[in-house]
Amino acid sequence: MSRRRSQNAKTQVRFVKRHNTACVGRDAKRNQPKSRRTNVGHSTLREPFSPPEDWHEPHGEGGDYQVVVQQPGNGYRHVVTPAEIRDRLAELPRDFLADLEVVQLSRMTRKKQSFPCYGMQWGSSLYLYPLEDSLVENFPKAPQPTFFNEAKMYGGVWKQCGTSWTLTWSEATIRDFYLNNILIHELGHLLDDRNSTYVDRERYAEWFAVRYGYRASGGIDARRPNRRMRRRHHTR
Repeated sequence: MSRRRSQNAKTQVRFVKRHNTACVGRDAKRNQPKSRRTNVGHSTLREPFSPPEDWHEPHGEGGDYQVVVQQPGNGYRHVVTPAEIRDRLAELPRDFLADLEVVQLSRMTRKKQSFPCYGMQWGSSLYLYPLEDSLVENFPKAPQPTFFNEAKMYGGVWKQCGTSWTLTWSEATIRDFYLNNILIHELGHLLDDRNSTYVDRERYAEWFAVRYGYRASGGIDARRPNRRMRRRHHTR
């Protein structure tokens, strides 16, 4: 039985409030949101709405998806390649990809800079967004604990500068974060045909990303191969 949901599927966006010229003035006047993720509305083809992305019409031919690459935009870069995306998704059970038709490496526009995010699921498509060329993200306020810990799980390095914070990635850690967290999280949204509320859908996608992304790729041992093991008892 097909997992395909209706075309009224909720748009799921992974948000992160990053400091940039388009939104820093606005961010200074409002509180930091509680989550990096939010809904930007229902996608209904019969009603007028402001599309958050390029819409790819589902054709019922999932499993043989295509990867669309757009120019990332001035000052931005894509942190994963189409080949890396295909290799990572190939490690998952084939039925997980049954409804997937498009993975798009999206462009960064001035409008999108006002709600910067890492990825999104819309219909039968997944969207991954570019990051700053420097791989350094700037935050005007302290990050939420969940985001702080999640970034550390994948090797992101936090540094506080007064009231501001920076998050620095290496080539390897940002690739790991996108392939084993963002990509898998958004796929979890595509596969979720049970939950309807935002909280429940996020809870499922987070579980899915940990189960099939973080743990499946080695967990903490794979990301700290040289960490010292503590002996908790004496042996004879």
